[in-house]
Amino acid sequence: MNTQIRQWQLSDAPALAKAISNLNVQNNLRDGLPYPYTEKDAEDYINAMLSSDKNNTFAFAIVCDGVAVGSIGAFRGVNVHRLTAELGYYISEEYWNKGVATQAVNLLCEYVFNNSDIVRIFAEPFADNAASCRVLEKAGFRFEGTLRRNAIKCGEIRDMKMYSILKKNTDSNQQ
Repeated sequence: MNTQIRQWQLSDAPALAKAISNLNVQNNLRDGLPYPYTEKDAEDYINAMLSSDKNNTFAFAIVCDGVAVGSIGAFRGVNVHRLTAELGYYISEEYWNKGVATQAVNLLCEYVFNNSDIVRIFAEPFADNAASCRVLEKAGFRFEGTLRRNAIKCGEIRDMKMYSILKKNTDSNQQ
């Protein structure tokens, strides 16, 4: 499947609302998203991403066959973490297990490393989200450890896993 990432467009709002207004998707994301997720919610998010500082927020639509099927972003840390970015992504359930997320992660990492001074990108999926962990592994991320009892989601205290990938040709050139 041909996957691309591109800047958000307000016309993506209906597809974004459809993708994220799904509890199977939301149960693997952080809290704070309304349910159901409306087109107005999507428009607000898209406007926020379009007006964000492009040196700190690298946020894109994941697109297949011209349709936004998900979201991906890397968000720069601050202070001593200013050269790292946290990765987050999701795709519409109908596109799960088709390689779309792995392709999007690869594209996003390439973009961030080529267009910024970021040297490390990390992700913290829930430990029981085997599919997301596999996406990261296939995209070249290294498993760094389990963050025990690190989050509460849906009323349950859950473990998370820490994955990272490093920019090549840096002083810390170990992948």
